[in-house]
Amino acid sequence: MIRPILSYFVYDGQKSLDYGVKISDSGATWDGAERDIKTQSVPGRNGDLIYDNGRYKNCAIKYECYMVDGFPDNYEAFRGWLLAHQTAYYRLEDTYRPEEYRLARVSGGLDATLYGFPDAAEFSVKFDCKPQRYLKSGERTYTFTAAGEIRNRTLFPAKPLVRIHGNGTTGIGSKTIEVSGNSYPYVEVDCETMDAFYGANNCNSMISVTSGDFPALVPGDNGITLGKGITNIELIPRWWIV
Repeated sequence: MIRPILSYFVYDGQKSLDYGVKISDSGATWDGAERDIKTQSVPGRNGDLIYDNGRYKNCAIKYECYMVDGFPDNYEAFRGWLLAHQTAYYRLEDTYRPEEYRLARVSGGLDATLYGFPDAAEFSVKFDCKPQRYLKSGERTYTFTAAGEIRNRTLFPAKPLVRIHGNGTTGIGSKTIEVSGNSYPYVEVDCETMDAFYGANNCNSMISVTSGDFPALVPGDNGITLGKGITNIELIPRWWIV
């Protein structure tokens, strides 16, 4: 991969470069998430028992940043903008992995070190990230007007965003979503947050899912079926890796 001359990150749609802030590759951006697993030793028995909590832990990402002019005005504006993003997750991208993005929140403060001439400084920016490295290829919309398949080429089950047109049953893999009483043009089902909506309208009462389990696209082929009353669905898979 050819790296850009100027490396930067994009957070909540804003480029660090807009504040004159560039990043250097410290190696931290390449770290991955850790599986949440506990072990228990048993007296008189060799080896440990393994308890898998079925999730990955958040991970920390740190960017080594610098600016060569505009300090302190640009730094203060940059710092204020970042620190306003500490209570929620926002989209984070960088030029080292342009095909991916994370969901992250700013963690900790910023302490600048001056270079020795007044307009330049260096500092670190830390993010607390959800474990998924989402693939931008997973933002593609797949439209089904009849039964079909979608293949998950990763090793991890993806929780899609599904826009269902009509009333009836939609099958995704081994799970189904049933929509009833819908008078909107469509119902949008977020299998990650387990919510249904149309715009700002809550549609949770209009759907039911198999055994309370929302569909996931498991590794390999996943069948898609459209029951009577469903004209089409639009599916955004949201592929991810760690």
